Amino acid sequence: MGIKKKIARYLLFAVGGVVLLLAVAAGAIYLYQDKIIQLFVAEANKHIKTKVQVEKIEVTLWEKFPAVAINLKNVEITEAVAGSTAPLAKLANIYSTFNLWDLWRGTYHIKELYLEEGEVRVKVLPNGEVNYRFYQDADTTHAGNLSFDLEKIVLRKVRISYHDAPGDQRYELQAHALSAALSIEEPVVTIKAEGRALVHTLQVGESEFLRQKEISLGSQLVIHTIEKTITISPSELRVEKAVYQVGGEVLFPAKINLDLFIQGKNTDIQSLLALLPPRFTKQLAQYRSKGDVYFQGEVKGEVSAKKNPYVDISFGAKGASFYHPDYKEKIEKVNLEGRFTNGEKRNSQTSMLELRRITGSLRGRPFSGEFLYHNFANPDLKAQLRADVDVAHVLGVFPVEDIRKGSGQAQVQLSFAGNLKQFKANPSHASIKTSGEVSLKAVSLLFRQHPMPVSGMNGAFLFRKNDVAVTDFKGKVGDSDFLVNGYFKNVLPWLFLKGQRLRIEADLASAFLNLDQLLTVAPAGRQDLESTGKSAARKGKAASAYAFNLPAHLELDLNASVARLTFRRFKATQLHGQVRLQNQVITTPNIALQAVGGRFKVSGSLDARKPLIRVNSVARIDEIKVDSLMYVFENFGQNFITQRHLQGELTAHIDSELFFDHTLSPRTDLMQAEIKTSIKNGQLLYFEPLQKMSTFIERHELANLRFSELKNNFWIQGRTIYIPEMEIKSSTSRFSNITVSGTHTFDQQMDYHLRIPLASAQPKRDKDERYGVVAGGSTPNPNLFLTIKGKEGNFKVAYDQEKVKDKITSDLEREKQELKDALKGKKKEEKTVKPAQEYFEF
Repeated sequence: MGIKKKIARYLLFAVGGVVLLLAVAAGAIYLYQDKIIQLFVAEANKHIKTKVQVEKIEVTLWEKFPAVAINLKNVEITEAVAGSTAPLAKLANIYSTFNLWDLWRGTYHIKELYLEEGEVRVKVLPNGEVNYRFYQDADTTHAGNLSFDLEKIVLRKVRISYHDAPGDQRYELQAHALSAALSIEEPVVTIKAEGRALVHTLQVGESEFLRQKEISLGSQLVIHTIEKTITISPSELRVEKAVYQVGGEVLFPAKINLDLFIQGKNTDIQSLLALLPPRFTKQLAQYRSKGDVYFQGEVKGEVSAKKNPYVDISFGAKGASFYHPDYKEKIEKVNLEGRFTNGEKRNSQTSMLELRRITGSLRGRPFSGEFLYHNFANPDLKAQLRADVDVAHVLGVFPVEDIRKGSGQAQVQLSFAGNLKQFKANPSHASIKTSGEVSLKAVSLLFRQHPMPVSGMNGAFLFRKNDVAVTDFKGKVGDSDFLVNGYFKNVLPWLFLKGQRLRIEADLASAFLNLDQLLTVAPAGRQDLESTGKSAARKGKAASAYAFNLPAHLELDLNASVARLTFRRFKATQLHGQVRLQNQVITTPNIALQAVGGRFKVSGSLDARKPLIRVNSVARIDEIKVDSLMYVFENFGQNFITQRHLQGELTAHIDSELFFDHTLSPRTDLMQAEIKTSIKNGQLLYFEPLQKMSTFIERHELANLRFSELKNNFWIQGRTIYIPEMEIKSSTSRFSNITVSGTHTFDQQMDYHLRIPLASAQPKRDKDERYGVVAGGSTPNPNLFLTIKGKEGNFKVAYDQEKVKDKITSDLEREKQELKDALKGKKKEEKTVKPAQEYFEF
C-alpha cells in the first residue's frame, strides 16, 4: 500500500507540475502577448512588400500545442503586381509557431507556418510578370528578438490555382493536408514533402490531365541555391490506385530545364489512362486490367513560355486482360506496344500516339489491329482492325445504350487513313481512304425503344471511302422480313459527325411486312420488351400505341417489291413502286398493289417535319369489292351504312389531303378530299331508312335493292361529306330510280334528301268486274320527296316539304308561261306529254 501511495503522490506532483507550467506559460503569454505581436508585425513588415489585411492577431497556446502560435485571422494578401488590388491569397487562419521555452529566453524563432482554409491564386501575366513575389530578404533577419527560421510549412484545406498565360497552362488543386519539412545547411536546402490533395485539373494547351484525381505524395527534394539545381530523389506519387516512381533533376540557372524519369509501379490500365488527356480515354475510364501492364517515360528539356520539354512515354501489355467491373465479359490475352511523344518540335504538331502489334481474344475469338494518331493540331489517323467476334460478347465489353441485347457472329476487316480536320470540314471530298468488309451471320439485336427484335441478319458490307456496298443484307423485324441490295452512302460522316445524312439507294424486297409491329413503340414503364414483342407477334397486331417518326438525317431511294403487307384489317399483295425520303418527306410516283379484290395505284407525298403529318395523294381504285373495302377500313368510323348493307364493284379516283399526329390518329377537322366514284352491280341490303317505306313498296323488295350503276363526285371538308344530287337506277317494281343528295358529318349527323318516282302498282280487282270491263283511272305516277335527318340509331324519315314547294312553284311557273303563250296565239310546240305528278306525304 505504501508503494501505491508513493506512486499516486508522484503522479499528483507531476500533474500539478504540468498544470503549474501551463498556467505559468498561459500567464506569460497573456503578459507578453502585445510585445510578441509587435515583434512579429515588425519582422513581417521587413519581408512583405505588398498590402496585407488582417482582421485579428492573437497569441494562443492551445491551437498548436505544445508550440505557441501567433494566429492571424481572415488574412488577405494583395498580389505583387503594380497598381493591382486583386488578392494573391485569402486565408481564414495563418499560424506562425515558436517553442514554448522561447518565452523564458525572450527571443522568438518562428519554426513552422500553417496556412488553413482558403485559396491561393498564382499567376504569370501575359507580359511575363508574376504576382507572387511579395516576400523579400532583409539584412536584419536575426538582429531583433523575433526571427523566421522556418523548418516546416503546412497547408490544410487550401485551394491552389496556377495560371500561366504565356505558357497556356492552368493548374488547380485542393490541398487536404500537405506538409513540407525544411532542412537548411547553406547552400543546400532539403525538403521532405508529403500529403494528400485533389487535382481538379492540369491543363497544358488543349490537353488536360489528372482531372478530378485524388493524389498522395512522398518525396525528397535537394535544392542547391548556388548551382541552381533541384535534385528529386526517387519519390512515390500515387494517383488514386496508380503508383508512379518519379526522379531526376531540375536546373534553373536562368531558364528551367528538366531531366526527369517516370516509371509505373504495380501498374494497370488506370495507370496509363491517368497520364493521357480525357479526350483520348473518356470511353475507357471505367475499365480495369489484370496481368502485365507496363510503362516508363522521360521528360527532358527547357520549360518556358515559348518552349516545352521533350516527352517520350513507352507503354504496353503482355498477356493482360481488360474488363468493365459492371459487366461479365472481358478481353483476354492482350498484347500491345504503345508510345506517346510530343516529337522533335515538342509541340502538338509533332505529337503522336501509337499502338502497335495489338492482339487479343474475346471468348476465344481472336482480333488484331494497329492505331496511329499523328499531329494533334491537325490530326492524321491510321487504323486497322481484323476480328471474328460474337456480337453478344462485344456488347458485354462495350455496351451500347440503345441496344438491350444482341447475338450472332460478325467478321470484320477494316482499314482507315485520312486527315480528321479535312474530314470534318468537308467529309464528302476529304482524302479519306477506307477499305475492308464486314460480314454478318445470324445477327440479332433487341433495341430499347422498340419491342420487335431485329433477327437473323446476314449480309456483306464492302467499304470504299465514305460509302458501303450492301450485298444480300437480309433479316427479320418481328414477323416482317427484308432483303436489301444497293449502296449506303456517306456512312462514315453519318456515324462520326453531327448533322450528316445517310443516303440509301437500294432495291428492297420483302415476302411479308407487318406494319402493326413495325410502327409499334415500346410501352412506357413496361420492363420486359422482349415479351411485349412476342405477345404482339402472336396477336398479329401492335401491342401498344403506334409511333411514326422519320429520321431527320436519313435519305432513301428505294425500289420496293412486297409480296404481302398487312396493317390492321388492311391486307395487300404484289406491292411495287418507288419510295423516296428526303428531309423527313416521303414521296412516291407510282405505288401499285392489289387489295380487297381489286387494284390500287397511288402517288403522292407524306410530310413528317411538323407535329402534324400531312399526306397529299392521288389514288386510283379499280374493281374493289365495296363490302370488303368497308370492312377493311372499319366502315370509315360510322355505323349508319356498313359492309352488311352495301355491295358492288367500286372504281374511284381520290385526290386527298389528310393530316395525322405522330401516333397516326387522324385530324379529321383538317381533312380534305375529292372523290369520283362509280359503283356497278350494286346492292343495298336491309338498309333501315328504306325499310320504313314499306307503306309504298313491298318489304322484301326494299330488303334487297339492286342498282346497275351509281356515279357521283363526293367532297370532304370540315368533317363533313358533301353528296351532290345523284340518280340511282333501282330494281324495285314501284320505282325505277332514286335521286339522292345531302351531307353526312363525321359526328354522324345526317341530312339526306330523296326523290322517289313511284311506279303504278298492280290495280286491285274491282268488285263489279264480274259485270263487265271497268274503266281504268288516268292518275299519273306520283313522286315521293323524303328527308332522312338525325344521328345513327336516332334518325327520322319525313316528308320533304321544302322540295315539294320548290317543285310546285316550278310547275306553276311553267304552266303560267304556257297559258301566256296560248293567249298570244303562239303555236304550242309538239312534245311528248308527261302526265302530272302527285305528291304524297309519308
